[in-house]
Amino acid sequence: MPSISKMKICHVITRMIVGGAQENTLFSILGHLEHGHDAVLVTGPSPGPEGELLRNVDFPDFEIVQVPNLQRELNPIKDFLAYRNLRKFFAERKFDVIHTHSSKAGIIGRAAAWKARVPVVVHTVHGQAFHPYEKAWKNRIYIAAERWAAARCHKIFAVCQAMIDQCVSVGVAPVDKYKVVYSGMAVERFLDAVPEPELRSRLGIPQGVRVVGSVARLFPLKGYEYLIPAARAIVAAHPDVHFLIVGNGSMRDELEQQIADLGLTDRFHFAGLVPPHEVYRYVALMNILLHLSLREGLPRSVVQALAAGKPAVSFRLDGAPEVIIDGETGFCAIPRNIDDVVAATSRILSRPDLARKMGENGRKMVAEKFNWRRMVDILENEYRQIL
Repeated sequence: MPSISKMKICHVITRMIVGGAQENTLFSILGHLEHGHDAVLVTGPSPGPEGELLRNVDFPDFEIVQVPNLQRELNPIKDFLAYRNLRKFFAERKFDVIHTHSSKAGIIGRAAAWKARVPVVVHTVHGQAFHPYEKAWKNRIYIAAERWAAARCHKIFAVCQAMIDQCVSVGVAPVDKYKVVYSGMAVERFLDAVPEPELRSRLGIPQGVRVVGSVARLFPLKGYEYLIPAARAIVAAHPDVHFLIVGNGSMRDELEQQIADLGLTDRFHFAGLVPPHEVYRYVALMNILLHLSLREGLPRSVVQALAAGKPAVSFRLDGAPEVIIDGETGFCAIPRNIDDVVAATSRILSRPDLARKMGENGRKMVAEKFNWRRMVDILENEYRQIL
């Protein structure tokens, strides 16, 4: 019988890039260490323009095991080798808990842990591999794989209720196998964030103008195809507005060209790739956050903006409506509707009193729900119940 007071816990994720799922995983491990448990991280290689999370944050020493064959891209040979590597590793180390994250690691890791007879096998859904903007045949494969993996774990956590609803609706698993556990983060930095004039100046943002910001990778489906056209209409209605983009990615050159074609180059300021522990400094410079991603779990940047007292506008998709309460913490726009985004943003810009009240409501909500230590307490309680 495993010890419930001290557990051997292994978190498995495909890549440790700079991203919400990766921060969630790291904070979970740090919490386990604080509570005296043994915690190990298993991950595949983490190349890419997003940056490697573990190179950008300070954290106490813990064991990190890299499995070279655990990669995001579908590759039957490497996927089988990763499964075999993980099954052998789990069996040898005799973990009490295997907790997987992300689609690829979630499927392979759960299968390996189940075969190795690990006492507790759980998974967190941060976002879906299947979604309305994916090809139908791919969605069928992803859903079938998720159903298969769901039968090989004890519990599935989700970062928002929307993820559970989507899984249940396509028959991945029954609703009683799921539990919402909001993704914890270091909210203190955002709650205490204040604008820094020197940083504003370094980014080239003039004094006295208002800032509409975005914190998202420069990749397809992250919403920039809507943000940039919306920017033209927002500037026409509010000539003092500038835009701050925090993030990097493969679309940078393309987006800059689109901005130039609209004559808005002097209105956009690109911060590039910012270490996670520095993001609060940039959010503090914003008046509003726009997050127009078409595929998201619970948008982490929205939670961070609300923590900093900034109202947010997002599409009414996935977990966004669970934190953007219309008229209270921001507005949810009709998906892919640029006019609705412009109207919501203009409404906030035109009502400083409303913006201030939304910011206060957002800070209060985030402080109550999104502290990472609260997330860890919930997870460990779930582990113990299964044990």
